[in-house]
Amino acid sequence: MTETETPLGAIIGENKHLLLSYTPFAQAVGMEVEAVEAGKATLKLAWRADLVGNPETGVLHGGVITTLMDNACGVAVMAAMPRLVAIATLDLRIDYLKPASRGLAVRAFCHCYKLTRSIAFVRGIAYHEDMDDPIAHCAASFMRSANRKPPPAEVPEALR
Repeated sequence: MTETETPLGAIIGENKHLLLSYTPFAQAVGMEVEAVEAGKATLKLAWRADLVGNPETGVLHGGVITTLMDNACGVAVMAAMPRLVAIATLDLRIDYLKPASRGLAVRAFCHCYKLTRSIAFVRGIAYHEDMDDPIAHCAASFMRSANRKPPPAEVPEALR
């Protein structure tokens, strides 16, 4: 990205849902893009009984939270770039700090803090309502332009 190109997150607006359009699993479990700005994204996942890892406690499965954080990191990367391109997770490290609470939605806020020509670096946090009371935090790296597949037809031309 050159200094004259505007990050996608600054212009995506009402099309923010398209940032998960490449990921059928994210859609299947009900992830939503709650907020996007340049290089930053917040995703939300509502608590659902079919996503619980321990039926006795009602705690969401750790893999679901991992998936939420991976997707939020990816959306933050896309929001940092001037147009939609394919990306791939290279590395994702998550530290779980406490279990998610039964019945509460989980949010993941991620920030793409560094873009190089081929790699994006991201950090993030999962929480319920208060980012100062985290469930988990992560650090990740993504490969930019992982393949040359064009964006889906429903993506507006200005975002391609």
